[in-house]
Amino acid sequence: MEQGYLSIILHAHLPFVRHPEYPEFLEEDWLYEAISETYVPLLFVFESLLNDGVRYRLAMTITPTLSEMLADDLLQQRYSQRLARLVELCEKELDRTLDTPFHLAAQMHYEHFKIVQQLYEGKYKRQILKGFRALQDAGVLEIITCAATHGFLPLMSNQKVRKAQIEIGVRNYAKHFGQWPKGIWLPECAYQPGIDEILAELGIEYFILDSHGIMFGDPRPRRGIYAPVITPAGVAAFARDVETSEQVWSADYGYPGHPNYREFYRDVGYDAEYNYIKPYLHGDGVRRNVGLKYHRVTGKVELHEKMPYVPQWASQTAKEHAAHFLGSRQRQAAHLLNTIGRKPIVVSPYDAELFGHWWFEGPQFLNNLIRMMHFQDEVQLITPSDYLRIYEDNQRQTPSASTWGAEGYNRVWINGSTDWMYPHQHMAERRMIELARSFPAAEGLLRRALNQAARELLLAQASDWAFIITTGTMVPYAIKRFKDHVHRFHRLYSDIRSGKIDETWLADVESKDNIFPEIDYRTYA
Repeated sequence: MEQGYLSIILHAHLPFVRHPEYPEFLEEDWLYEAISETYVPLLFVFESLLNDGVRYRLAMTITPTLSEMLADDLLQQRYSQRLARLVELCEKELDRTLDTPFHLAAQMHYEHFKIVQQLYEGKYKRQILKGFRALQDAGVLEIITCAATHGFLPLMSNQKVRKAQIEIGVRNYAKHFGQWPKGIWLPECAYQPGIDEILAELGIEYFILDSHGIMFGDPRPRRGIYAPVITPAGVAAFARDVETSEQVWSADYGYPGHPNYREFYRDVGYDAEYNYIKPYLHGDGVRRNVGLKYHRVTGKVELHEKMPYVPQWASQTAKEHAAHFLGSRQRQAAHLLNTIGRKPIVVSPYDAELFGHWWFEGPQFLNNLIRMMHFQDEVQLITPSDYLRIYEDNQRQTPSASTWGAEGYNRVWINGSTDWMYPHQHMAERRMIELARSFPAAEGLLRRALNQAARELLLAQASDWAFIITTGTMVPYAIKRFKDHVHRFHRLYSDIRSGKIDETWLADVESKDNIFPEIDYRTYA
């Protein structure tokens, strides 16, 4: 008997990283690794499920910045070249690891990257967005949108620039996916009252919050976090389930920490003899991860003590964890059905990159879970919009201001290491509104400059820069990106105001920061 619903929501996001001014760039590797390890494997799993007649419904964000990168000719070409080198390295590794404990892992990597290459180059012709769009058209995947550059909405200076971030993101979604989005992933799940008014104005039906956003809302939720609430503007808010988050995310209790799974932090780029691996590094010759990892988590031991990875063990463990996860959801749904008086929805949102990139076996886990769910009736996979069709009468509430991340209230994005950023961002925001209102019908070179100013502001607003600074990873790059976009914005502002636009310089900036070619600066008016 059907007792409840599970809504898995994957949030696929990367900041816009594209550097045509260099032949190769370290941070572009973020995209290439995610394509190989997450996006193509997930697409393969979802299509296989559909082709096998498996019944399922999932929701997934593909953010505007990620969509633009996946559709970019230059980045597609660079990824294709990188993938070809990886396949070549994998072929060599089959010989190098022969008669060693690592040969099974080498075979697994060779097969993995060959399949990725066949799908990316052959089936999808480098256009993997079209693959995801086809799944949405087939009715098994509900793709939702995000703010344009993942800007942290509560820390923006006014409602006008918040609306511009969301509206530009929504329109970019429509460009790539051919329809208007039903839902939105608020960047960092960051909400404050009033944001729902923008969502309602743009026709968005629902968004996702962390659990305390609803638990501490006004009034208290009658059904806890296992049913949506309707905000004052009429938009539904769904809360993240704590239990499913811990089972997957927790460093101490989560599935990815099992000893049989592939160890993320040990890579052939560091382990192999230098002259052998050098042709597969960047031109600077510095050792870095290349994507081939031959060790398993093993346990809480030093990297040099990690044991050889055994693919069969990992695959079996992924099946066992899928069965455990499903059993937990069945017990949870049975308990909640009696507690809240109607079928609950357990909302399980995760960063998509967890599945494949950080947790290599994550796509296998999802594949096993969805297939197992097909052969039982207690818990059904649905999307948030499906639940709103099943239960149209939901409690009205004003959710609490909140985020996900450490401590749940903005600290990851504004603290002693990042607070210097916001006065600069806020000045640019006010100036962008001023420009848009001053030039209501610009054409030609002036219009190009105004549109580029809007792009630079959007890129400066990305929440990724503050997140990277706070977490202490690639800090110089994040600081430089924020400063570059702010400086470019202010130069454009000065050139526009003086009537002396440097077309050569503008063209150079347009070639680098070419996101959202459809943008209209008048969104800020």
